Amino acid sequence: MNHHHWPPHTRPPRTLTRRRLLISGAGILTVGATIGITTHQHFDPPGNRPVALVYRGPASCAGCSEAVANLLQTSPTPFRTVFCGPDEATPLTAANLANATVYAQPGGGTLAPAWRKMRGHADDLRAWVRGGGHYLGFCLGAYLAGPTSGFGLVPGDIERYIDSDNATVHNTDDTVIAIRWRNQPRHMFFQDGPTFPNTTPATTAVPARYDNDLPAAVITTYGTGRVGLVGPHPEADPTWYTGIDLTNPDGIRYDLGHDLIESTLHPTPNEPAPAG
Repeated sequence: MNHHHWPPHTRPPRTLTRRRLLISGAGILTVGATIGITTHQHFDPPGNRPVALVYRGPASCAGCSEAVANLLQTSPTPFRTVFCGPDEATPLTAANLANATVYAQPGGGTLAPAWRKMRGHADDLRAWVRGGGHYLGFCLGAYLAGPTSGFGLVPGDIERYIDSDNATVHNTDDTVIAIRWRNQPRHMFFQDGPTFPNTTPATTAVPARYDNDLPAAVITTYGTGRVGLVGPHPEADPTWYTGIDLTNPDGIRYDLGHDLIESTLHPTPNEPAPAG
């Protein structure tokens, strides 16, 4: 079944709308000295840090963009995050991508309407990644990297995990899912995330797998750039669990998201680097 005929649904956790309002009302998000640079005031990263553009707009969900920004700001390679989108001071353009090291597409709603909002940026994003940029896709952002109703950054269709054989989750409810990250058992927040082709090119790494052994995260190449995608949510903070009776047996930890970021930025010695 093709992606544009079914609705891979990555709606925001029910607490996130409230979280977005609390953040905005408290004035935690501020506009930096450079026009269009939006950061979390607590971190206020210095100007010499690499820039990560984080999409925020109708193809994302309330709180999802901020959670991804926090992950990037606290990574071993800390970023200066810039929210981009149709209602942000920084639009998503080829010129702004040229000044960024990373572009991050967070979780959001369903694929078809999200693609209608994002397809006008597909050529710019493909050209930027092909030329050496780094794309990070979280849940819906991973779906949007696919070849059908997506940016075409990865070969092979990206499918719903809940529709796969021997899946342990069969509905679109918010939940916590067991995965294996670099062969270690872990748990992650999950809501109708994707899985990826099990037969991958030599330039693709699979840092995480679901219980049915399908990839839960992949890192691959596109031209001279790199693409890191994950189905579950390594960026989920405590508010994602509050009020919906969910707990993570591992506690709230961000090391898996940081590993995805660092591995997308820096190929390991035994991993093929991009061609070109």
